[in-house]
Amino acid sequence: MRTVQAPSRADVVAAAERIRPYLAPTPLIGNLKLEMLQPTGSFKVRGALNALLRADEAVVTASAGNFGLGVAWAAQRLGLAATVVVAETASPAKVEALRRFDVELVVHGVDYDAAERHALSLPGRYVSPYNDTDVIAGAGTIALELPEDVETIVVPIGGGGLAAGIALATDARVVGVVPSAFPAMRVALEHGRVVEIDGTQTIADALHGNIEQGSVTVEMLRGVEVVEVTEEQIEDAMRRLARDHGLVTEGAGAAAVAAGIEGVAIVSGRNVTRETFAAVLQRGAGR
Repeated sequence: MRTVQAPSRADVVAAAERIRPYLAPTPLIGNLKLEMLQPTGSFKVRGALNALLRADEAVVTASAGNFGLGVAWAAQRLGLAATVVVAETASPAKVEALRRFDVELVVHGVDYDAAERHALSLPGRYVSPYNDTDVIAGAGTIALELPEDVETIVVPIGGGGLAAGIALATDARVVGVVPSAFPAMRVALEHGRVVEIDGTQTIADALHGNIEQGSVTVEMLRGVEVVEVTEEQIEDAMRRLARDHGLVTEGAGAAAVAAGIEGVAIVSGRNVTRETFAAVLQRGAGR
């Protein structure tokens, strides 16, 4: 089991200074924080860039796609070597995007859990998409771009790096959102430790997968409220974001909106295949 140190609020402030020359703040439109407008289409580039700016050797990661894209983008900008491991079931849109970068792309295993186990066995500095000090601090920089009077921030949760970073960086109430199909963090917080679950597939593929044993994010999120959303709620949120704001979002990107909680919702990503997005829109036709 790996031991990862929890970052401090000072680490988040330092991360913001570190990534500022590379990433512009994303807009806040009404109550929507548009992280899907990042150059890789996801907030994940924040933590990836912060981690790679502090790396002194080749890096390895496992990813459902978005963090891999963040690592690939950062590695290309910084001239570093990187290996990204994705599962055979990873989103085709994300895998196609990854192939455009000069990184070693490894497709391994039937799901994210298998890809993660394989990545941990490879040489180099392993950078987790969520269980990493620098990644959590980088994700937390989102909170520093929000007005100080924001009372509630609603955040999608997979492994918990985004929610942990934001909770660390703000005094606002943080509400995490997990898909009912794979509520790994809700179960972990319920038991006080990581418990492997057998969930089902979810359109929020970036939130699918078990959490690394001993992940520091579980301890960091104690006391944070976590709610579940159904597949129907996620798809409805994707449609509403498209209809009302002209936004293309992936399932995980719309999860915070799907919760229907008043506050700033982190719209975390847009990397969805045209076919999947079109099918979601079609299922809502006539409603």
